[in-house]
Amino acid sequence: MTPTPREIVTTVALGLPAVLGAGVFAGLAPAAGLAGWWLLPALAVTALAALCSAFSTADQSRAYPDVGGGYGYVRAQLGVWPARMTASAHLVGRAAMAAAVASMFGAYVVPDQPVAGALALVVATAVLGAAGFRFTTGVSVVVSLVVLAVLALVVASSFSIAPVPSAGETGAPGELVGVAGLMFTAFAGFERITAPHRGERPHPPGVLKFAIPILVGLSFAVYLAVGAGVLRQLGSARLALSPAPLRDALVAADASALVPLVQVAAAVAGVAVLHFVLASAHRTLTGLAEDGDLPTRLKPGVLSLVLTVAGVLAVVLMPLATALGVAACATLFYYAFTNASARVLLQNDRTWPMRTACLGLGLSVLLAMSLPVPALLISIAALGAGTGLIGLTASLRASLKESRTEKREESPRRTPPARTPGRS
Repeated sequence: MTPTPREIVTTVALGLPAVLGAGVFAGLAPAAGLAGWWLLPALAVTALAALCSAFSTADQSRAYPDVGGGYGYVRAQLGVWPARMTASAHLVGRAAMAAAVASMFGAYVVPDQPVAGALALVVATAVLGAAGFRFTTGVSVVVSLVVLAVLALVVASSFSIAPVPSAGETGAPGELVGVAGLMFTAFAGFERITAPHRGERPHPPGVLKFAIPILVGLSFAVYLAVGAGVLRQLGSARLALSPAPLRDALVAADASALVPLVQVAAAVAGVAVLHFVLASAHRTLTGLAEDGDLPTRLKPGVLSLVLTVAGVLAVVLMPLATALGVAACATLFYYAFTNASARVLLQNDRTWPMRTACLGLGLSVLLAMSLPVPALLISIAALGAGTGLIGLTASLRASLKESRTEKREESPRRTPPARTPGRS
């Protein structure tokens, strides 16, 4: 059945709020610090990696509709330990991404108290999620229109007035691949449409065949336009030092009156992206518990509390640039495993050729290993610690279960008391 334009547009609008977040509002600054103007061609490499990974998750979601996202796909295709590594990478990436989104919110909306604003956003969004709030199609369309309209104003303002001569330029073409990896977090929200949660209506393959390229392509165009605008207005040196690039670009372009609109868009985008980040992490934790890698008695409220605490700790411990780097690195490792498992799908389960999964695997590894060394080391250490902790928990639960079984088998069976012969 041929999808209608309405179905395609609705699906794209559903995914956009999960994409237009910390990357477009704050990610351009550390990217410019690494590569300057080379961040613009780097975005094309990032978009290609995201496109391949989106194809892989969409195919696997169709093949395994009732499992916990990438963790479940890898467990079904590659085995237990690769799945545990996948879950660890995903949870580390989600925690760091939560810190990046919250820090972006604090820098734009509460510039006088950015850390307090970031912590408030994490807690408030977690409470909304626990209360059952969901971004429906209608809400997603409104969020998308608000954010896109404000970004269009930023781009128009940045090109409407000649910039002040920059004090210098930063970056080098040799950092292009590293910047492509850093900006991967800007596209990682595509799972909002490629891997819907339980209870959500899956999107038909015919719709996704158009919606995925449109979502990634539209996001690429938005990032390219905004990046070119703020780079023109601020220059790479000033942009690299800016905690809130879009706000500073408007001030430099003599459009300070539009700053409140940017704050509104940053607030709306922050809530939307953080909601998706926490929901996807919650799904992975639920999958781990269901498969016995975590205690099975953990209730949804406890999992939400764990995620909130992890987000708060990440905000306190990691500045924005570090959080973006760790989020990108861990998420790329996650998609390396996801693409690897997509390679072994049966032909009947595929909508896209196996080559896209192979390319996605190669790009994910290449981009992750090209990120700044501190982010790479933190991600690898956290990945190892998380995998070990999951494995230890599973082993302890298995040992405890085996011990209880042995005790039951060894306990003497109670024999019924002898009958007293009746009197004749």
